[in-house]
Amino acid sequence: MASPLFAADATLVLPDRATVGVEFTENVIIAEGENRKDNILLRPNHDVEASHQLPEYCVIIGDAMRSGDRVRITAHDVTCIEAEDADSAIFSDEMDGGVYDTDGQYGLACEDSTCTFMPNEGFMLTLNETLEIDAQDNPSAEINAQRRQEGQEESEEGQPDEE
Repeated sequence: MASPLFAADATLVLPDRATVGVEFTENVIIAEGENRKDNILLRPNHDVEASHQLPEYCVIIGDAMRSGDRVRITAHDVTCIEAEDADSAIFSDEMDGGVYDTDGQYGLACEDSTCTFMPNEGFMLTLNETLEIDAQDNPSAEINAQRRQEGQEESEEGQPDEE
């Protein structure tokens, strides 16, 4: 069972060798003769059986390198927003991870000379080191909390006193 993360923790932590399910955010095509694509985008895929889950709203940035009949993807940056009721936390930092296909091998298999990958095709991202990111200041959350506080005070002022 995957361990979820919560904004209330104020720190996003994944241990060394943790696995998370991911997928591409858009079609990725690596044509024959093309060896590298930088800054590809991945997002969580919670349908992939993994040891941990990232928050639903995450973007992972990685680089893809073709090696024979496989495309090896290394992840180097992550930004997540974890929302819980009206509160949210933003986590953004560097990461170090590699992609493993559903066959358990490093990299994604290419079906033919052009490697084509579509969104909604899940695979595994394994961390090469512990990921620990403290929540960043979230000005919009602070403004919303202040508005809720002011709204609560106004509604309390408008209520008649009980005698």
